[in-house]
This record gives sequence, C-alpha cells and structure tokens, in this order.
Amino acid sequence: MTGSSRIVAVLGPTNTGKTHYAIERMLGHRTGVMGLPLRLLAREVYDKIVAIRGPSVVALVTGEERIVPPRTKYWVCTVEAMPEGMGCDFLAVDEIQLCADPERGHVFTDRLLRARGQHETLFLGADTMRGPISALVPDAQFLHRERMSQLTYNGQKKISRMPERSAIVGFSVENVYAIAELIRRQKGGCAVVMGALSPRTRNAQVDMYQNGEVDYLVATDAIGMGLNLDINHVAFSALSKFDGRRMRPLAPNELAQIAGRAGRGMSNGSFGVTGEASPLSDDVAQAIMAHRFTPLQKLNWRNPAFQFGSVDGLIASLETSPDNPILVKARDADDLIALRTLAGLAEVRARASDGQSIRLLWDVCRIPDFRGISHAEHAGLLEAIFGYLHQSGDIPDDWLARQIQRIDRTDGDIDALSKRLAFIRTWTYVAQRKGWTRDESHWRGATRAVEDRLSDALHERLTQRFVDRRTSVLLRRLNQKEALLAEVNDKGDVTVEGEFVGRLEGFRFSPDKGAAGAEAKTLKAASLQALAPQFHLRADRFYNAPDTEIDFTEQGGLMWGTHAVGKLVKGSDPLKPQVEVFVDDAAGVDVAQKVQRRLQHFIDRKIAALFEPLLALSKDEALTGLARGFAFRMVEGLGILQRADVADDVKALDQDARGALRKHGIRFGQFTIFMPLLLKPAPTRLRLVLWSLAQDLQEFPESPPPGLVTVPAKTDAPKGYHTMCGYRAAGTRAIRIDMLERLADMVRAEDSRGGFEAKADMLSITGMTLEQFADLMTGLGYSAEKGERAKVKASEAAVAAQQDPKEVPQKQPEETPPQPDETPTEPPAEEPADSPVEVPVDVPGEAPPDSPVEIPPGADGAGATDAPVAAPEQEVFYTFRWGGMRPDRRAKPAQFSDKPRGKGKPQGKKGGARGDKRQGQGRDKGAQQFQARPPRPEKKIDPDNPFAAALMGLKDNS
Repeated sequence: MTGSSRIVAVLGPTNTGKTHYAIERMLGHRTGVMGLPLRLLAREVYDKIVAIRGPSVVALVTGEERIVPPRTKYWVCTVEAMPEGMGCDFLAVDEIQLCADPERGHVFTDRLLRARGQHETLFLGADTMRGPISALVPDAQFLHRERMSQLTYNGQKKISRMPERSAIVGFSVENVYAIAELIRRQKGGCAVVMGALSPRTRNAQVDMYQNGEVDYLVATDAIGMGLNLDINHVAFSALSKFDGRRMRPLAPNELAQIAGRAGRGMSNGSFGVTGEASPLSDDVAQAIMAHRFTPLQKLNWRNPAFQFGSVDGLIASLETSPDNPILVKARDADDLIALRTLAGLAEVRARASDGQSIRLLWDVCRIPDFRGISHAEHAGLLEAIFGYLHQSGDIPDDWLARQIQRIDRTDGDIDALSKRLAFIRTWTYVAQRKGWTRDESHWRGATRAVEDRLSDALHERLTQRFVDRRTSVLLRRLNQKEALLAEVNDKGDVTVEGEFVGRLEGFRFSPDKGAAGAEAKTLKAASLQALAPQFHLRADRFYNAPDTEIDFTEQGGLMWGTHAVGKLVKGSDPLKPQVEVFVDDAAGVDVAQKVQRRLQHFIDRKIAALFEPLLALSKDEALTGLARGFAFRMVEGLGILQRADVADDVKALDQDARGALRKHGIRFGQFTIFMPLLLKPAPTRLRLVLWSLAQDLQEFPESPPPGLVTVPAKTDAPKGYHTMCGYRAAGTRAIRIDMLERLADMVRAEDSRGGFEAKADMLSITGMTLEQFADLMTGLGYSAEKGERAKVKASEAAVAAQQDPKEVPQKQPEETPPQPDETPTEPPAEEPADSPVEVPVDVPGEAPPDSPVEIPPGADGAGATDAPVAAPEQEVFYTFRWGGMRPDRRAKPAQFSDKPRGKGKPQGKKGGARGDKRQGQGRDKGAQQFQARPPRPEKKIDPDNPFAAALMGLKDNS
C-alpha cells in the first residue's frame, strides 16, 4: 500500500447512493475490486459496469459463476470470492455491517482488517459500524451520506388492501408461497424474489414486476441487500425469522435495512406490517424513520492464519479465540464442521498427510452446503470429492456427469425445481474451481446450461401463480399469517396453523379422511410442504433410535413402534434380505436413504445375533470336503434338515466330519438334523420370514405359538413350512423336532416288532391323550392296534405280589426298532423349561395317584360270599408295531440272525439274546436262520461325542 492510499468508510441508511458512489470511484482507477453480499447484487452491479465499460474489461466472480475476460480490469465479486493479493488500485466492500452476522460475519471482518486497495479502500454500510471501524482501523476516514427520500410508517394493513407497487416480505419459503397464492387469488398475481433463486430466475421475476405485468412483489429479506426496485411500500408479514439455529426477533436495524427498499431515488416510501405481525412500537418505528440504531459493539472473527502442518493443527488454528475485546470468536461455520467430520475418517487422515493435501482438504471443505440437507450428508459428498482430487488430481468426468445428469430434469413442482437448483449450485461451484476438472470450460458451460434450464422451468412454474400449492382451506386459515407452521404430536396428528390436516405414520402422511377428491390431493400437497422439516427431524431421530424400538412382523414388515416404515424383500441370499422403505416422495431422497440405511443395519444385526451359530458354521474354514458341503446344506436349510432328504450325505460323513459339525451344535437325530439353539422362538420367527421371502410367497404363514410340544398340522401350508417352524407333521398334529427325538430315544428301548404300549413318559413329553398319541405314532410310520381288556387294579397286583412275586407280570425287554442307518445314537436333548406338565395316564399294573387301594373279597380268606361278581372294568389300550415304512423314507430290510427269535426279547443281561438260559420260554421256536452277508465292522466311538466316556464304559462291560 503506497503512502497516498486512503481508507474511507462511507456510512448511512439505505437509498443514499453508496453503491453508485463506489462504482464511480472504482471506474476512476485503473483497476479495482468490489465485494458485495449477494450474488444477485453482484450480478446487478456487474451488468451496470458492463453497460458503461463493456464486457471485455469486467469480471464477475461468485461461488457459482466466473466470467473473467483476458483483459480484466474491474472485478465484481461476492465477498467470499474476492481475490487476494492482486494489488488492485481500488477495493470496496459493501454492507460492511454484516461483520456482526453470526453466519458470515467473520468473512466481512477479515476483509475489514486485511483487504486493501493500493490507492483507495471503501467500506460501505450502516452508521452502526462507526465505532468498530474506528477501533480496528484507526487511520480510516468517515463519510456520512443522508437518505435521498423520506420513509414513513403506515401501521398495519391487510394483504387485500395493499397498495400497488408493494412488496410483502416473508422469512421462509413456505410463507412466501402462501402469500403469493393469496395475492394471486385477490390481486391477480405477483412476482417472487428469493435469495435461493438463480440470477436468471430472479431477473425474469423482477422484469415482470418492473414492466408492470404484476403490481406486487413477494420476497424474502434478500431484497434488503441493495437490490434496486421500484417499490413504494414494504409490508412485513412477520417480525422474526429462523437464522439457521433458532427463531429470533428482527432487530430494528435489520427491519430498517429491508424497509429502506421503499422509495428509490427522490421518491418517498412507506413501510408497515400485515398478516399476524403485530404493529411496531413507536420507539422502533421512530428509530427506523430517523435511522437511529444501537451501535454495534462486537464483530465476528475467525483466525485467518491457517496452519497447514497437520489436520489437527488446522482445526486448532480455526478454533483460536481473538485477543481484541471488540472481536468475538465466530460460531462454527459449515466449512469447519465439515473439516472436523472428515478429520474423523481414517482414510481422509491418511490422505491428508502433508501441507499440500491439507490445503486441498480445506479447499474442499469450503464448498458451501447449498443443499442444506444435513452436515453428515454434506460431509459424505465432500469426502468423495476429496478422494478423487487427491488420488487422480481431478474429478472423473463420468462421475461428475452422473451427478449432473440426475439433476438435469425440468419436471416437478416449484419445490422440486428449487431443490435441483440448490443441488446444481454445488456442481457449478466445483466447476468454477481451477484445476478440479479436466475440461474446465466444458463443465462450466454444462453446469450453467443445467442451471439455466432449471431457472426457466422454475420461472414458468412461478408464473402459474401456485395453482397447485395450497388449498383454499389452508389459505383461509393462513389469512395473512406469518408462515405455515406444522406441528406433530406424540400420536402423529399433524396440525398446520392449528388446523388438523392428517396424521404422520412413520414417514408417510395420511390426509384427513374428511377431505375427498381434488381437495384431498391439494391438502396433502400443502401439508407435506409444511412437513418438510419434520421429515428430516424424524429421520434423524429414527437413525439414532436403538434396535429395541424397531421390529419385524411375521409378514416381513418393518415397524418403528406402531408405524410401518418399510418391508423386507428378497435378496441374493436368504440370510441377506434387502429393505424397501415406506417414505413419502415429498420427504426427499435423502430421508429415504437414511431410513433405508437404518433398517438395513437393523435386520443385518438381527440376523447376525439370532443366527450366530449358523453364520459361524458358514465361515468355518476348518471344515473341508464332505463336512463343508454338508455345512452348506445346513446353511441353505436355515439350520434344519429332514434326515430323509440328506440320508446319503449323512452316510458319507465319517466320525471326524461329524465331530467337527457337532462342535457347531449340530445334532444328528433319527428324523431331523438340526441346531437346537435355532429352535428358540426368536430364531424360529425370523427363519420363517426369511424362508417365506426366499420362496416368493405372497402371504407368509405364521409361526406356531412358543412353548407348545405339538400343534395342529396345517394341511394347506406350503411345503417345508413345518420344518422351518421346527416341527414335524405326523397325523393330524405336528410335534416339535427336539421332542420327537426324545420320543424316538424312548421308543428305541421298546419291542417295536413284537409290539409295545405307550408309557406314561411318552404321553408326558408329548402332552397328548392316548388316542392323540396313537394318531401321532401312525403318522410316524407305526401301526396302532386298538384293543380292550379288563383293567387291572393296583390292589390285585399288590396281593399277587405278596402271594408269589414270581407271578407278578414282569416287564419284557424290548427289541430295538430298525434304525435309518448305523449312525451312533445322539444324546437326547434337554427338555425346555416350558414343556407341558406331565399328564396322569392309566398304565396297566400301576395305580393312579391317590387312588384308594381296594381289597377284593376273599383276598384274606375271610370275606368270601356267594354274592354275584360284578363284570370287570374295561380299559382301552394300543399296541404299536413298526410299520416298516415311514412317510418320507423306506425302512431298511430286517437283518437275519442265526439265533432263534420268539415273540419277545429274551430275558437277561442288557435285554440281549444271550443272557437267559430259558430263551425258549414263552415263545415258539422257529427254524434256525443265518445272516446273508458278512457282519458289519464295528464303528469307532467318536472321541468328540460328549457321551464317549459312557459309551466306552458300556463297551468294556460288554
């Protein structure tokens, strides 16, 4: 800076010609830079200078637009995009009072402290900045300018009574749209101006107003930053706004900045309030008219001395607090939040290992969050961009083309087009960065073309006067209100401006059933517009909800509390289902993706927890050969296989393979091969859902109630249903497979060929009556012969035992039933705690509990009489014999032996045929028989079998 350089603060209210003065001063120098608060205002100033000097010497640089001719002398920029270190002759910063802005203030403060022209520097703004500028820039001169017209307060008016050439100001998109629709109905139409609009759309809307096509303008506070329009009256529809963190009232100087747009040049203007905005107090109104406001005391500041030695060092430098009492540390901006988020990622930290890569990371983090979705979503996009730039030096053309192609659509309503415009601004910004793309001119032109198409489409929708944006009911309820405020209570009831409009069930909105036809459609559209913030808040709450709040139904639905939020669909593998979410289109793609990710995490974790043994089996690299193939069959069968279906595979397994499989909890039963841990209610319920998905069933069958040993068999159930439930159908009922194996162990000790009767233990574990048990055994392949006989009472048996113990009927040893194969018998599974209570059963030769013992007449030799003897009481019994054929497989042929056989097993040691010398007693001796094939070699005892020691002891004893 030369000795002739001067710093001037040009301060005063609106409509003082400050911006016009700065343009004249800049054009009086050889080179110059002007920083403006909005790209809309930057475009307006650029057009003015181009009209004076021509486009060949004027540059326009904003975050999304860059026009730089080769012979540029004058730069018109947004404050954030102002070039540094150019050594220009002139430099100006407009709206310098924004140093106190909580979001962007630190940028303006940095320009106040460090941006200088070599010959002249101007700071343009409000009188409230005099004190801070005097303290921070001691050599600054001050130039005060008076307003060129009068500004008066007109109080409160209804929108229907607004004078022509009025601007109604709202502070939310919803509020702007609602007011615009109301004016369309009552006044014939209006133009809309918002900061989120592209310059092309904004200019088209302003042209409608300036040309007299419409007499009303509905705008946000964006018009307060220097936009010069022919406005006679400014009306505030609200006196508070959302500043990005909270709702807060507008300060008098902020109201004055907007109200000052009324009365341009020498024309006087007025301001007031409308809708439900309360009238201004006399003190505030007088302060605005007299331009007297409380001076600013604090300016936002962020350390400009960045440290690029490490990522942590950069973050620490950004978090440094100022040492000047006038400066306060700015709240965390989006770029710092993004940097912290990316710094927590291991891959990003590994890439950002030197000064150059850290600078690149910081440049990427400074990409503005135009989309405004969430910090996490924005950080994910920045991570991808940084990865491409660090790895290859530029962003791949195909990837960038896909991002832009998704946005290049002109269908949809105003909100959809506005969102696409916000999205394309991100890629327009990226395309403007030097060196980030391979063909900068191509991508700058491509993004600009998409923005222009979207802008034209949005302008077209806006000129349709919002015919599909609001219902008349909501507009009457709005009736000059501040905004469409939506509330959702704990039950999901949605009210807009206190009016019930429907219910929010999960992420789907159900309109009030009282509306019908076109009214219902419009009501839903308006309500969803107001519910947009609620969808994002609810999605964030759902994403952080614990798994205990989410569950699946037996039809594959996914529930969050009492609301359905999605459903399971078939995946590439039965254990890897996919998720389809129930989210309204109005909620946006980002909400749907967040819900989808959360539900996918839930079901993946649920499967991992409930099917942990099965997943461990599939991942066991120690299994080889036949054992590995059998493990695959078990995983394919979701942990349950009918033995008949894999009989050949089971025979092929040696003892080592079986031992390895048993270590994973697999039990080789007589009827079923299964994993007992997967028979619990929770895995069974999930297994049935996964199996139904894999079978493409339209309606999923329900699982049986937990804790029942037998259930009625479903004849119309899909094939494999009972197996997936952990049951085996036998007759009219189905029995739980683990209890079936316990029953098989009991039957194995009976004489299956000669016939046996049901024992109390058999009836107890099944919880059946004798008739039901007979039906069950018939279904398992046994014949059930019904008979009747005289009931033997316990007293008769006791007397007979006293007279001659040898006469008491002895229990005959049973013959082992034919086995499906020579697989060693598995130990019986433990009975679950919820097994049925044992049912008392009349068993021959045993007295029922608590039954009185009756002494028959004459038993003691003294009570004999000639009275007629009553007919003995009859009882029903069943004799069960192996039928030789199970429903699902053939029985093995009987083995012939050279030992004689009779009706029952010989009495003796272990029930064998060698222990009794009287083996011919009680049976007919048949012809001698011989085995037709050599004896089968004895199988080795599996050392891994938990009963190996006991089996070895039995073998030694034999």
